[in-house]
Amino acid sequence: MKRNVVILDIDYVTYEDKPVIRLFSKQGDKNIILIDDTFEPYLYVVSDNIGECMDEIDENLDVVRIEKVTKKDFQIESEFIKVTFNHPQELAKNRDNLRDLENVIDIREFDIPFYRRYLMDRDIIPMTEVIAVGEELDSFMDLDCSKQDIEIIKLTDKLERVKEYPQKFRILSFDLEVRNPHGMPDSQEDEIIMIGVASNFGINQVISTKTNSEDRDDFVNQVASEKEMIEEFVKLIKDNNVDIIVGYNSDNFDFPYLKERAKILGVDLDIGMDGSDVKFIRRGYANAASFKGLIHVDLYLVMRRYMTLDRYTLERVYYELFGEEKIDVPGDRIWEFWDNEGDELDTLFDYSLDDVVSTLKIAEQTLPLNLELTRIIGQPLFDVSRMATGQQAEWFLVKQAYFDGEVVPNKQGSNFADRASAEDNEGGYVKEPEKGLHENLVQFDFRSLYPSIIISKNISPDVMVLGRVDDEEEYNISPEHGIKFKKSPQGFIPSVIDKILQERFRIKREMKESTDPQQKIALDVQQQAIKRLANTMYGIYGFPRFRWYSFECAKAITSWGRQYIKSSIKKAEEYGFYTIYADTDGFYAKYKKEKD
Repeated sequence: MKRNVVILDIDYVTYEDKPVIRLFSKQGDKNIILIDDTFEPYLYVVSDNIGECMDEIDENLDVVRIEKVTKKDFQIESEFIKVTFNHPQELAKNRDNLRDLENVIDIREFDIPFYRRYLMDRDIIPMTEVIAVGEELDSFMDLDCSKQDIEIIKLTDKLERVKEYPQKFRILSFDLEVRNPHGMPDSQEDEIIMIGVASNFGINQVISTKTNSEDRDDFVNQVASEKEMIEEFVKLIKDNNVDIIVGYNSDNFDFPYLKERAKILGVDLDIGMDGSDVKFIRRGYANAASFKGLIHVDLYLVMRRYMTLDRYTLERVYYELFGEEKIDVPGDRIWEFWDNEGDELDTLFDYSLDDVVSTLKIAEQTLPLNLELTRIIGQPLFDVSRMATGQQAEWFLVKQAYFDGEVVPNKQGSNFADRASAEDNEGGYVKEPEKGLHENLVQFDFRSLYPSIIISKNISPDVMVLGRVDDEEEYNISPEHGIKFKKSPQGFIPSVIDKILQERFRIKREMKESTDPQQKIALDVQQQAIKRLANTMYGIYGFPRFRWYSFECAKAITSWGRQYIKSSIKKAEEYGFYTIYADTDGFYAKYKKEKD
């Protein structure tokens, strides 16, 4: 059997003591789950006595396979021992046992999650189309084709990527309104009074146990009870085969509250592709609401990462993005509007619908960038939407390291916070703004300053030398600190940034030449995603939990940055300009004659 499917989500289950990858996919409106039991977890061992170390591992640990491999370690070809285990849990369980062995110096890549390793090694890009070839199954473990309206395919060939193009996904936004007369909503007592939904496929409604004026009948879906309200919400998601569900603070409030109310009322939130309920899994410092095959994106987390605001309410974010005020009802008065009925109840219906329509508009504005980052990084949208920008850049580098034959470094130890506070980087040059009203200013701006410095000066831990060298002509030497970087070969991180910036310049040329407005929009999203990754590279050099952390690299980058902007300011002064304001990668200036 052959199917062209779009990969949405991934996990693994254990079957007959082996890990089995599940890829939740779609072909049009058809839900298809791909099964792959051929992938094995592994890690690398560093040893200065390969032969004896392999014997030692074989004697002391229960492993599937031990083999000597040649990989690059900071661009130097080195011999590693690749140790393959039967199950990911065994890998985690045996890492300390490995460290205790006499001939083991270090272990590497032990902390890459199994499903992420699968995506990288098999070069599978979530949210893109692949050709799947395999054997059709009627059932697999708790999956049943007839009961769950799915197709199950056990893969017999590796997935083949097809030409990437923007996919159209079915997006639904939702929001709960709760009657909470006593302050903060309490799921044990306070009922859900409205569930607002809006979609990019024509559904805009508020599900509620009340209706009011005839003017609201066109979007208010009245049901008999709170239980029926939740059931209608579940039915709506299933019937419309939603791909992406979005909320605003839905990880922290809407889904936890909905789950508790559903439990109390005896309603199944079985909206996963496999019929599963919502699960909460750890992502960063918080729990994230997850469904199998239905991607949940909390836009509150996305906007906190992409915008700098004093507060991140839905109202504030919507205004900043679109310049429009949305309907607002104070949270502590929602129960009053509900109880008072009349015009206030109509206002509450309008507010509920406006919330989800606004959330959908924000999603349509921001998801294209997140989808592009998902494709570039090669990790699930669910994960990427919850990653800090530094994590996105790191996983991109981990993926590139795999294709370059590099074994990635380990993360720094637990003392990273102390080190971070002890090591102070001066940062970029800043000239405080000159007070007053200024007109006819000239802006000087360095394009991708820090990424350009990383590339041009070859700033990377694998080509860095501290201390004296025989021939300084062979090195780029940073101002102020005298940190040295070999001019050749090109370092790993500069090589990656160079490739992606060249790709960005190619895309921008294609944008300029294109006459298709839709193609221009798609290309612009691509180049923005690349720019975001490239500009993040400096920041993570100075973050001690980054795998390629190097405080020396971070210091060198900013020292060259300060040198360039100061010399540019000086050169501008020679041509009759004086600087009004400067910050890191650019400055504003005006002609001296205007000062006189």
